[in-house]
Amino acid sequence: MVSTSLPGGTWTLGDLTVTRFGYGAMQLAGPWVMGPPADHDGALAVLRAAVERGITHIDTSQAYGPQVTNQLIREALHPYPDALHIVTKVGANRDQQGGWPPARDPASLRRSVHENLETLGLDVLDLVNLRLGDAAGPQPESLAEALETLVDLQREGLIRHLGVSNATPEQVAEAQAIAPIVCVQNRYNLAHRQDDELIDALAEQGIAFVPFFPLGGFSPLQSSLLSTVAARLGAAPMSVALAWLLRRSPNILLIPGTSSTTHLHENVAGAALPLSDDDLAELDKIGR
Repeated sequence: MVSTSLPGGTWTLGDLTVTRFGYGAMQLAGPWVMGPPADHDGALAVLRAAVERGITHIDTSQAYGPQVTNQLIREALHPYPDALHIVTKVGANRDQQGGWPPARDPASLRRSVHENLETLGLDVLDLVNLRLGDAAGPQPESLAEALETLVDLQREGLIRHLGVSNATPEQVAEAQAIAPIVCVQNRYNLAHRQDDELIDALAEQGIAFVPFFPLGGFSPLQSSLLSTVAARLGAAPMSVALAWLLRRSPNILLIPGTSSTTHLHENVAGAALPLSDDDLAELDKIGR
């Protein structure tokens, strides 16, 4: 692994040290996260470039493809460097229409964990996030049975650490009453600030928050405000959005995805963009 500096430094997930700038593998699958990539060799090159840049946190799921991103990760990077940690998700499948039906019953969760182990070529998964809710977002429901199934698998030595994804604050609290949680992975960005209080509470507890869709769901006005700041800084809107997330809280870990090595390097450089107090104050207005 090439040792390089990445924006944001590092964070500790349980006993695993990862770079705050990570990589999300979802975009390596085909259109709509279904099927193989159009450029197989290019997908392998992106994964190898991520590791060469010093990234030690790769996010994936058996549902991406399905199986496609896990297989690509194994082909590109196995045997894995000791410092590299692969985070996966369970709790949803893919259907023939490209939907994400829930799969949180005990049998489905057990099957998914074993499939992740097999496709990634691992004996134990570093971190498994339990995906809750549905494609529309978090839904109010108990996670007890599902999380207890993962706790059993953890006791069996197949999982090191646990997290939750697409979760409400109430579900995070319910999860913490059942088992230690090292991260929460939710939709969050400049325009969608519904988890502000949760992020701050998790930071006080030393728990990571991993936002997805850093530019998703912006209104035309919000996009215009972001573009205005980006133009003044001579940067791309995505760069500003990533840099703001790193500045938002020290427990925020980034997992921007791309199928292009050029775009990967642009994202790394963009996240390091310096933002002044005036920039931050202006950006803060977007989601308020």
